[in-house]
Amino acid sequence: MIKGLYEAHLPVSNLEESIVFYKKLGLELAYVKEKLAFLWIIKGESWLGLWENETVNIPYHPSIRHLAFKVDKEDIDKAKAWLESLGIEVRTAFGFSPEMQPLVLPNNPHAHAAIYFNDLDGNSIELISPLRLDIPEDFKMMTLAEWKTNKLKLPSIIQQSKQ
Repeated sequence: MIKGLYEAHLPVSNLEESIVFYKKLGLELAYVKEKLAFLWIIKGESWLGLWENETVNIPYHPSIRHLAFKVDKEDIDKAKAWLESLGIEVRTAFGFSPEMQPLVLPNNPHAHAAIYFNDLDGNSIELISPLRLDIPEDFKMMTLAEWKTNKLKLPSIIQQSKQ
């Protein structure tokens, strides 16, 4: 029955400036009316609603002011340079500085690479890509560079354990 997430919503203080910000990320304006705008994430599949509101500065909590955009595994390495080329600063997340991102989230039995930044109103935005699914392997959060190094070592570790 459920095929995916169609829409998500964020509060913004200036609708026009926020539209420019999200269009810079590649979203396409779909609809504007008074203090509401929808931008296509993927046309016909998912969109983002932006609501101009005086109470935009409610305290941050991921359940109300966080949005994660899925990106391809091949693009996550380029995400930080891409954001910087747009004038968007990567922010510290989970104790990982911008220089240490993308990071790998250990959501056992899954692993995801992610990079974090804020929109104009401090809403938390994440670019995320699944690295592997349904493989029970517990590990600590690490940088994507560390993940890749550890994955290169994995076949020799498996060979050693079989001997």
